[in-house]
Amino acid sequence: MSFKRIPWDQYFMGQSVLLSLRSTCTRLAVGATIVRDKRIIAGGYNGSVSGDVHCIDEGCFVVDGHCVRTIHAEMNAILQCAKFGVKTDQAEIYVTHFPCLQCTKMILQAGIKKIYYLKDYHNDEYAIRLIQQAGATVEQVKLSKEYFAEFPFGNDELFMAD
Repeated sequence: MSFKRIPWDQYFMGQSVLLSLRSTCTRLAVGATIVRDKRIIAGGYNGSVSGDVHCIDEGCFVVDGHCVRTIHAEMNAILQCAKFGVKTDQAEIYVTHFPCLQCTKMILQAGIKKIYYLKDYHNDEYAIRLIQQAGATVEQVKLSKEYFAEFPFGNDELFMAD
């Protein structure tokens, strides 16, 4: 019997998709997984500060068009590493959506050298330039229906062409 294993990039992106299902943001559900040496070292999703109310319960707290209650998934994952003393230098991050400018700066400052993302989302030109200047790379991952046919994504743009 022949068994085909899921590729690493899809495996880790799948973890990020699962994390996004924990999001408490009503505007966009995002998940992030930090990986070093093919091992998951942290994960995060966008939501409120621990102990605060959630947007899904009380609505977004919007200031200047942004919900200030929400901590982005990438920040939550990096802060988890900081909290538990886990090194992020030379790590990779898998994010369900292209990181915003502030998250991109944080990712690069944390020493993460490879950014994988699933969906385009306001891809910032300055963020892309910073990634290049830092000697980091960014790559879009498409999921294969072969491995994710049962997931309730409801969006064929996430998948590779058959």
